Amino acid sequence: MKRSEINEILRAADDMIRRHGFTLPPFAYWSPGTFRDQAATARHVIEARCGWDITDYGAGRFDEMGLFLFTLRNGRLADLTAGRGMCYAEKLLISRQDQLSPMHTHVIKAEDIINRGGATLIIELYGSDENGGFAGDRGGQVMCDGILRDYGPGEKLHLAPGESVTLMPGDWHAFWGEGGDVLVGEVSTVNDDETDNIFREPIGRFATIEEDTDPVHLLVSDYATWLA
Repeated sequence: MKRSEINEILRAADDMIRRHGFTLPPFAYWSPGTFRDQAATARHVIEARCGWDITDYGAGRFDEMGLFLFTLRNGRLADLTAGRGMCYAEKLLISRQDQLSPMHTHVIKAEDIINRGGATLIIELYGSDENGGFAGDRGGQVMCDGILRDYGPGEKLHLAPGESVTLMPGDWHAFWGEGGDVLVGEVSTVNDDETDNIFREPIGRFATIEEDTDPVHLLVSDYATWLA
């Protein structure tokens, strides 16, 4: 993806978030230079990879397969292992109309996916085999707004604004917006996007960036190089 394209996606996402009455934290609007200056005091933001995140899953077709994310807060895997401390994470996502987030599951993370506003969020579900792998002939159980329900293989949930689903490790899922763009909330256990996204197809989690202009804001995938 070109940096200029990413900058435009950031601006459009911020506009949609504000239209739905949500304001991002101050560090969201730091310039790369300010981030460098604040790196010592913002150590947790950097190490927990909080902030802007845009992916085309390495396919170069963002409009067809991609996702906008902003990690608002993220805990520590060490706390999760110890069973106490900061064991949670929170994100905002924007799933555009007919923009696929491809089939995947998590080994560690349980998550509530919440339609915070906009159009309908479609979530396609499959179960796992005995080894946790994708099982095209299996369903499972999820909670929708706290109510337990069974799902069949390939069943599609239609979440209207305000509705949610709780996904556990081993619930294979893909999602997209139907009828328009959707602002999505995600509340989960500690999030590790580098190792805990298991995709059905061999695709990448992060975009490869062509630096055709300067970044307006850094992505979480920029921290290792820009803030080294």
